[in-house]
Amino acid sequence: MNNGIKELFRFGVVGAFATLLHYGLYWLLMRCINVNVAYATGYIVSFIANFYLTAYFTFKVKPSLKKAIGMGGAHLVNFLLHMLLLNLFLYIGIEKQWAPIPVFAIAIPVNFILVRFVFKNKRL
Repeated sequence: MNNGIKELFRFGVVGAFATLLHYGLYWLLMRCINVNVAYATGYIVSFIANFYLTAYFTFKVKPSLKKAIGMGGAHLVNFLLHMLLLNLFLYIGIEKQWAPIPVFAIAIPVNFILVRFVFKNKRL
């Protein structure tokens, strides 16, 4: 198996963990706080875990402030995409407990492209 395929597999493992963490926190919190706040809280917690797992496991590099800033920028774009899609799916009538599922299906591939650029860019 070539390196790119291995990276994609490891990204999938880390992404699945981060997504489950995000969705699990959202699922618990949406029952007692606003869905947008619940979603954002889950996103932030999963982002922190995702950063360290992506560095150490997916791309096998040491985390750095530059990489954290780069990944933070990539995730800011991704977070805005998540929030836009979440509210779009809620608006069109998807129930709040299921609305994140199509969001993940769209946003995760976009996130892979952005994060791979950050971690593979030699200047960061």
